[in-house]
Amino acid sequence: MNKHQNDDKPLILYSYWRSSASYRVRLALALKGLAYELRPVHLVKNGGEQHADDYRSLNPQGLVPTLVHGELVLGQSLAIIEYLDERFPQTPLLPAEPGRRAEARAIAQLIACDIHPLNNLRVLSYLVEVGGFDESARLAWYRHWTESGLAAVETLLGREERPFCCDEEPGLADCCLLPQVYNARRFGCSLDGLDRIQAICARLESRDKLQAARPENQPDAG
Repeated sequence: MNKHQNDDKPLILYSYWRSSASYRVRLALALKGLAYELRPVHLVKNGGEQHADDYRSLNPQGLVPTLVHGELVLGQSLAIIEYLDERFPQTPLLPAEPGRRAEARAIAQLIACDIHPLNNLRVLSYLVEVGGFDESARLAWYRHWTESGLAAVETLLGREERPFCCDEEPGLADCCLLPQVYNARRFGCSLDGLDRIQAICARLESRDKLQAARPENQPDAG
């Protein structure tokens, strides 16, 4: 069997402790049992380390996370997770059945493409600096889009009773769900009526192997 390119290269993850997109990738790495080197990129200190030239040379968007694996440099959390899943097929993060794989991607994209972009740091900062939002209006914006988006996820999850989003074990959709709920709690969003979501997140949070991925356990936390 031919060795894969980068077989002997370490996985390097550029991450910010409070970034939900970075948290997704840390969860995926933990679920797959993959060792990696963490390189923090602080999005607030020093005007935002993501704007530094050396980081922009890796990620022209100036966003986290970024994964480096040998010659491969990859941004976008969902692309990173699917790369890891295909490159390291042990402990798969997508169901075997095509329909369920599509369901997992649909839930992941609902969170990562529809909820999260409206509520990330650069959008919230723009609302204040350019849109003239005060703190109350900024929080109302955040809570509206998060609560309505999670309500849609709850409806999708309620179609079939499973311990995790799309399978008997956690996978891609769960890697997206838990960070979004973490942020929802942080910003005081209502989780009333989200019984399936809260049960899934409780199961995820109880898993020892996922503790190292939690935001408060990152070396740059605080």
